[in-house]
Formats: sequence, structure tokens, C-alpha cells
Amino acid sequence: MYKPLADEIRPHSLDDVVGQKHILGQRGLLRRIVESGSIPNMIFYGPSGTGKTTVARIIAEKTNRTLRKLNATTAGLADIKEIIAELDTLLTPGGVLLYLDEIQYFNKKQQQSLLEFIEDGRITLIASTTENPYFCVFGAILSRSTVFEFKPVTPKEAEPAVLRAFNILAEREGKTPELEPGVVQRISQSCGGDVRKALNAVELLFSAARTDGDKLVISLDDAKTVTQRSAMRYDRDGDEHYDALSALMKSLRGSDADAALHYLARLLEAGDLVGACRRILCSASEDIGLAYPQAVPIVKACVDSALQLGLPEARLPLAEAVIFLATAPKSNSGLMAIDAAIADVRAGKSGPPPRELQNVHADGTGFEREQGYKYPHSYPNHWVRQQYLPDALKGTHYYDFGDNKIEQAAKKYWDEIKK
Repeated sequence: MYKPLADEIRPHSLDDVVGQKHILGQRGLLRRIVESGSIPNMIFYGPSGTGKTTVARIIAEKTNRTLRKLNATTAGLADIKEIIAELDTLLTPGGVLLYLDEIQYFNKKQQQSLLEFIEDGRITLIASTTENPYFCVFGAILSRSTVFEFKPVTPKEAEPAVLRAFNILAEREGKTPELEPGVVQRISQSCGGDVRKALNAVELLFSAARTDGDKLVISLDDAKTVTQRSAMRYDRDGDEHYDALSALMKSLRGSDADAALHYLARLLEAGDLVGACRRILCSASEDIGLAYPQAVPIVKACVDSALQLGLPEARLPLAEAVIFLATAPKSNSGLMAIDAAIADVRAGKSGPPPRELQNVHADGTGFEREQGYKYPHSYPNHWVRQQYLPDALKGTHYYDFGDNKIEQAAKKYWDEIKK
């Protein structure tokens, strides 16, 4: 029966696991927990192909517990009840280590059904998820578990696994692989941190390799064909989506045009044109703001062009917008001012507008005094001193001029008039 290479090459010790040195290295916390033999309930969080299932199997082998595995995409309450029925029987003398893959697909009731047995220790839960567990795992399960984050495997870390895969296939077929320079690096670079994808590429290349006597020639051109589109991680509703958007905006705020272009490219390659446009428009007001007020109409024109053009041409006006915003002067004075005002409103600091600002229709209807509004355009420099804030907020200060050229020029102008 056919056995996928990714399953055949699966490590049987923590030393052979690719990547995850932050938790599985010699000083890694997870390694020390496993070696202690006292296994707590754990949630493995991270992208696919990073070793979550492999580590769970290794842990099960190092304990005296029976391993049971469920995939939440297909399992239900009946499957959980079957496992519960095995408890305290000869089938599970040391208890059960339950590996629950994709726990985010279990609803609240399904997750709750495990609580009693997790609580008394008859079931040790190791759950994995590709989504943020703090959003998708029921709070009671989360509070009884330790979360470990599995990170994408770097290209350098993936290279030994790719070489090992070629050697295993060569031994299976009884032929010697001849790898052109750059093949291993190409596969490792293009797997997007997912070792399983890299091994699948190796298997495909090996099966299609050109035979030269007792040698199998693995060409770089074939490797490029198999990996012509990098296995970029992106989930329109998941962490990758929000991380990429956040990184784009923070790169614009940090005036790093190169980084901003990189994250824009990732968003566009994933087809997320609307998400990129929203972040770019927001940055024009939030981060450039009054330091360059014309940024908003300029960026709006670029975004309108991009949405009309669609991909791939949309990359051109959006690239211009990103470079423009990253290199523009920055000011968040408008953001700080409106947030401070909103905070006062939410705190109940309010009251009616001063009589001078109220609608003139109220004059002559029993009010104790006339409106008395002073029309600024009737005074020198189109300004006159009068109260605008409600009495409860009289003298409150929200806006501070930014230290950029445009706002400092405005400050100098108004300081002179209001002195």
C-alpha cells in the first residue's frame, strides 16, 4: 500500500524534529516537560507542516498512556464517547493521551464533553490548531492547558529534511539521485515553512526524474516548475491575514518603504486587494495626517485607480501610494485629538453647547438671554474670542500641534493672532 513520504520520514525523537528550537531545543520548555514524563494538557498552535502531530506522537511514545487521535473536522460526540468508554478498562491501563487535531472545529458542547476527564486526569489532552486558540478554544479547556506556539520552519532548517527525503527515496528505488546545484535550496525556500509541502515536492520530482543509467537526475528547472509559486501562508480569515495587514500599516508608520512593499506584495499575491486598499487609506489619515494633508486625496486617487484596474495592474498605483506614504512626513496629532475627545464623551463629560452656539430658532421663545453669537468673519483675521466647548469642558485641551513643518506653520499663525 502506498505510504506518503511525509509519513514515512516522520521523526521518532525530538532531536529529529525540524525547527521549533525555541521550545524543543536543549533548553526548550516543551522538551524539558516531555523528558520529565509528567505531561500536562497542551495546545499546539501554529501553521500546518510544522511538526505538531509529530511531537504529539513522540510524547505518546514516551508515556505509558494509550494514544487516541481524533480530527475535529470529521469527529463528533460519538467518537468522544467511545474514548470515554475505554477509560478504566484494560484497553487504557495508564489513561488516554488524546491528540485532537484542528480543535477549532469542535463546538462548545463537544469541547465541554472532555472537561470532566481532563479535570481528573484520566484524559491528557494535546490539541492542535492553526487558528489563534485564545479565539477558538473554549475558555475552560484553555485555562486547563498550556499553549505552545509552533513557528514556520526556516529554509535552512528544512534543507536537512529535504536531503533525507531524497536519500530515503533513493534507497527505496535502489537508484542514486543526482541533484543539480540549487535544487535543495529551491525546494526549502519555496515550501513556505511547511515541511510537508517540501517533502511532497521531493516525491513529485523523484517520480518524474530523468534516468541516466543507474542515476536519477533531478534538475533545477524541474524544481522551479514544481515550486513555481511559493507556498506563501495566507488565510483570509485567519492570523496570517491580520498579521500581514498589521505589518503593512506598521511599516508605513515606520517609514520603511521596502518592508511596506514586501507586505503589499504578499497581500496582492494572495488576492487581497480590498484589504490592502483599506490599510493604505487608513494610514494616510492616521499616520501622515496633518503633516501632509494632501496625502488623503493623493492616496484616494491611487486606491480608486487600483480598484478600477483590478489585479495585476492594481499593483502599480498601490505601489506608488505605499512608497509615497512611507516616505511622507508623519503626524498622529489628529488621531490623538479625536481619541481624547471620544474618551471624554464616553466618560459622560458633555453638556449642552454654550448658548452662543445654539440654533437661532430658540431666540425669543422664553430663553433668559439672546444667543449673542459673535460671527468670526466680522472681526480682524476672521477670529474672535468666545466659548465653544460646553461649560463642563470649558478649557479642555485635545489637540497639540505636531512638530512637522506644516503644523508648526499653523501654530505660529494662530499664536500670533490669539496672543
